[in-house]
Amino acid sequence: MSNETQTHHAGDEFEREPVPEKSRKGASAFWGMYAGEHTAGTEFMIGPLFVAWGASAFDLIFGLLLGNLMAVLTWRYLTAEIATQKRLTLYYQLEKVTGRKLVTLYNFLNGVLFCFLAGAMVTVSATAVGVPFGESIKMPSFSDTLPTGPVWVLTCVLIGAAMTFVAVRGYGFVARVGHIAAPWMFLVFLACGVVMMAKLGTTNLFELIKPAEDQASRMGFWGVVAFSWFCNSAMHLGMSDLSVLRFARKSKYGWASAAGMFLGHYIAWICAALLLIYWVRVHGVDPTKGKPPGPMVWDAVGWAGLLCVLIAGWTTANPTIYRAGLAFQGMFRRMSRTTGTIIAGTVCTVASVFPAFAMQLLDFVGIYGTILAPMGAVIVVDHFLARRMGIQAEPAAQRGLSFNVAVLLAWLPVVGIALWFATARNIPPFFLPLPCWLVCGALYIVFSKLTQPREVKS
Repeated sequence: MSNETQTHHAGDEFEREPVPEKSRKGASAFWGMYAGEHTAGTEFMIGPLFVAWGASAFDLIFGLLLGNLMAVLTWRYLTAEIATQKRLTLYYQLEKVTGRKLVTLYNFLNGVLFCFLAGAMVTVSATAVGVPFGESIKMPSFSDTLPTGPVWVLTCVLIGAAMTFVAVRGYGFVARVGHIAAPWMFLVFLACGVVMMAKLGTTNLFELIKPAEDQASRMGFWGVVAFSWFCNSAMHLGMSDLSVLRFARKSKYGWASAAGMFLGHYIAWICAALLLIYWVRVHGVDPTKGKPPGPMVWDAVGWAGLLCVLIAGWTTANPTIYRAGLAFQGMFRRMSRTTGTIIAGTVCTVASVFPAFAMQLLDFVGIYGTILAPMGAVIVVDHFLARRMGIQAEPAAQRGLSFNVAVLLAWLPVVGIALWFATARNIPPFFLPLPCWLVCGALYIVFSKLTQPREVKS
């Protein structure tokens, strides 16, 4: 494996070598990227979905506070520490542990799921484009899963192509887009919340955000905590953000994730929830069916709102397509990152025409976290615990393995059981990433001890 590594030629994004000192970035690149990525188009979907699921003001105010804090701490003390010590992409670092053949399977799942997530962001942006055209573009509701018409498909294709172009330019360009867009996007979210409270005649969130008497709550306090912590579990617990934080000069730049969590996943989610509350109370909209983000924001703040929905989806999809492109590039040794990113953008665009990914976003992010996050536990064990536990670090690279069976036995059965609980027992998927992550890490230690040669020393 070490000889193989030397034959690779890293591209401009250092896909198969550590990021050199001259290419590392300062704190502002990460504060801007995280603020732009997580104060984004999907926030216009998630806030209303909390309303549809019957969350209360207490659940949102205090549940989001705790869950987002835990997410920031995970980014700072796990993801950023490993990223700045190894400075490798998730995919190359994982290859050193799992072997080439197994990481190819993981890269495929990772890339496809990230494409679906980016597709949901394109869907949200498309609801903004459709507003000025009235009935020409039929907007999807929470219950829609299939394309709503040919004009809708064309709109999604054009937006997806533009987002792919930005992602192809590389991480530096992605970060600049987020840095420019983030400040005014947050102000638009804030304006939506203020306008809605003014129209509803009160600033008392405890009176405004509460389920109807005949509405059964599907998400209480701990559900909100779990969702806000694990909706990005593939990126922090799953270590996907090694691919972006490897550019950070210092590990403390992991605190930049707070810009996204507390501006986007706290304030923006609550403001977006108020949009649907207004439409439920004033216009009689069924909260379980919802209302597309574009028309709600247009009604609240006009053209600035529509532009925000469009750009907010853009700034979230850009780094997501970038990550997916790295995953596809990692599957094929001779594929360039540009080709991988174009493939990712194409899959993302196709997914975007199907509203199911955006309209079922609470469940989807839980499922993709459940599948991807446990592999991050393998990296954490390899980096922090291998020597203490008496197992070999980077075993595939050290022993020339193409397939580390210990990783497969620790990962796939755990994911399979978790998905069974989600489908057969109706356990909300966003509760599952953490237990899967912990069990996978523990099993990896056990199976590594059982499968590594006796003469190997950590």
